[in-house]
Amino acid sequence: MVGVLALQGNFASHIQILNEIGLDSTLVKNLEDLSNLQGLILPGGESTTMSNLLLRDQSFIDGIKFFSDNKPIFGTCAGLILMSKNSFDKKVLNMNILDVEVNRNAYGRQVHSFDDSINLQCKSVKSQSIKASFIRAPKITSIGKDVEIICKHNNEIVGVKEGMHMAVTCHPELQNETLLHKLCFKG
Repeated sequence: MVGVLALQGNFASHIQILNEIGLDSTLVKNLEDLSNLQGLILPGGESTTMSNLLLRDQSFIDGIKFFSDNKPIFGTCAGLILMSKNSFDKKVLNMNILDVEVNRNAYGRQVHSFDDSINLQCKSVKSQSIKASFIRAPKITSIGKDVEIICKHNNEIVGVKEGMHMAVTCHPELQNETLLHKLCFKG
């Protein structure tokens, strides 16, 4: 079973994708909900709001970090920000699950949102492109030496993998794309 953090943001689309690829799913709202999961998704949403809600329960944050030591986490947009080691914003919780630095809202305001193809270039998949939505998306500004680039858009890094964890700056789930979910949770 794969859990989807459901404090705020676009968790429903991830549940739909997981169901489509044949994985049982559940909403995660507290520490107890992390029990018996094989993976976790940190969805897009508003990273400061998600941070504020998480910061109400340090044991929940600690539980997610402990979970990340043993099981895969997939983050989209705000989920990537939460997984990063630094987003240069004191209002945002950075859990240091991925050795990346990001700038929030780097593509501009909501009116600058767009849909486009991103190019996959991970080792386990033949080169191909999938559709994704960029909504107040972050930009990855630096990556650690053990971080693999898995997706690019116009030569900019928009997806990374480190160990069993993956994250993208955009929303493939809004375009009904299943490939990244399959890669993270089905191998």
